[in-house]
Amino acid sequence: MSNGKKMAMIVRLSWRVCPSYVLLLLANTIVGGGQILAAVLLPRFLLDELTGGRDVGRLAFFAGCIVGTNILFDWLTRLVKKGLDVRSEYVNHKMEELLGEKIMNLSYTRLEDPYYLDLKERAAFVFINQQAMLQLINGAGELLRDGITLLLMMAILLTLSPVLLGVLLVLVGIMLILQKHFYIYQKKMFDDVLPVNRRYNYYVNLTTDGELQKDIRLYDMAGMLGDWVVQYNRQIMNTFDFHYKKQGLYLGLYGVINDLQAALAYGYVALRVATGWFGPSISLGSFSMYVNAAVQFSTGITKFGDSLLRAGQMLGYLDPFIELLRLPDEKEQKEGVPFEGEVESIEFSHVDFTYPGGQQKVLNDISFKVNKGEKISVVGVNGAGKSTLIKLLCRLYRPDSGRILVNGRDIFSYEYKSYMRQVAAVFQDYRLFAFTIGENISCREQGADREKILRLADQVGLSEKLSALPNGIDTLIGKEYDEAGTELSGGQEQKVAIARALYKDASLIILDEPTSALDPMAEAEIYENFHELAGGKTAFYISHRMSSSLFCDRILVIDGGRVVDFDSHENLMKKDGMYRRLFKTQADNYAC
Repeated sequence: MSNGKKMAMIVRLSWRVCPSYVLLLLANTIVGGGQILAAVLLPRFLLDELTGGRDVGRLAFFAGCIVGTNILFDWLTRLVKKGLDVRSEYVNHKMEELLGEKIMNLSYTRLEDPYYLDLKERAAFVFINQQAMLQLINGAGELLRDGITLLLMMAILLTLSPVLLGVLLVLVGIMLILQKHFYIYQKKMFDDVLPVNRRYNYYVNLTTDGELQKDIRLYDMAGMLGDWVVQYNRQIMNTFDFHYKKQGLYLGLYGVINDLQAALAYGYVALRVATGWFGPSISLGSFSMYVNAAVQFSTGITKFGDSLLRAGQMLGYLDPFIELLRLPDEKEQKEGVPFEGEVESIEFSHVDFTYPGGQQKVLNDISFKVNKGEKISVVGVNGAGKSTLIKLLCRLYRPDSGRILVNGRDIFSYEYKSYMRQVAAVFQDYRLFAFTIGENISCREQGADREKILRLADQVGLSEKLSALPNGIDTLIGKEYDEAGTELSGGQEQKVAIARALYKDASLIILDEPTSALDPMAEAEIYENFHELAGGKTAFYISHRMSSSLFCDRILVIDGGRVVDFDSHENLMKKDGMYRRLFKTQADNYAC
């Protein structure tokens, strides 16, 4: 995509987010150009009158015009700047929100692909740390303002001497070449330092992560983490040390050329006042106008070149963000058949799957069928592919081959949102948020069914905890943002997560290691109530505790990514297979 198309895309985004901000940028352009033009032209008339007729009325008029325009433009500049300052923060936050929404709406597959993970990190870094988007938008306004100023000043200088204008343009061209080379170097420098900075931030965040402090203290890891922080910090400082030395050299050359440009303009105009060497003599007022025009031209073209190159630089920095933004959203996949009714049947037919970038199949020729209302326990050793199977059913990944059918139709042929409304899952790595307990269960800020929340909380065993809290389900989880918040135990957090899955009222419930943080009594309580909690819904239950299988209709046994058995507990215990060996081994350990 060309820089012009990228810029057009950014402008459209800005207009969509805050039209008034774009309009204020245009107003700032007009006010800035008008102020410079008035400052160049008006003093000429005052000086010519002072050295000519000296009419008091005309002098007062010209002086009044100068003062009045200064006051007017100063007031307009402050007014527009205030509006821009307020809206720039709003635009910045809205753009960050846009980035967050984009990441949340991307296909889950991309979020576990190393390439897209790196793309996401690079987009977030330049977007948040360097505020590249805001700089680009503001730079576009400055570019337009400086371009208008240049055209006005060139028109004035052209009436004095085309030759002088040509010489100034040559010097400006040299300055732009210097700027371009420096910005190319600077972009490469930032590209090189970015991976190091990500690693530096990773180790710094480890040292401040409250959840890791027990392990850091217990295993005396502070020294090791500190060494990594110092090492990467030193790499970053060495890079920037070289950068600032090169920047000093560039600024020195830039300053010399800029001073030469000013000297030529002042000298030429002064000679035109004092002599007739290069053309007719000009008045003192014209001298003031042309000198101001030359200075504004020199400054303006420098700013224009700087804005142009900086815009190109920011567009380069924003390449990861633009690439991310152009990726299709998972939630935008509106094509497909709307899912109607409940989950009546689930069938895996010869499904193979390999993780992106992986070499070995995680699932190999998986085939089985589940009927409505069945409670299925999925068992197997670590790495057998149990959680992967569930992720495929949740449409987090697509199988490499084979089909997953729900109600006789491929799940990827259903419209995305309507299908996902029928699926609720609690994964091993579930997360709760710094919301209230009720909001964590309902996933809604408003319009939640409080009675339903309380009923589910009671069913999963949270009533005792809630009764001890002054605000009950309105209590915030965690004390990070509210001292009145509550810290939940691991088991209590898992109960909240299970209640959240049940609140969704989906017809398919998936519990992936839902009781790993529960004590045996709490686990038994969940098992005993499981049928009541799930009702007539179809349910998949993954657990390393084999006792969970006793409460399920059938057990799906997976080993090495293959289905090795699928039957009831009673029938599987009659076989000398993997399930019986796993069950007896665990039972013997408990007996001991």
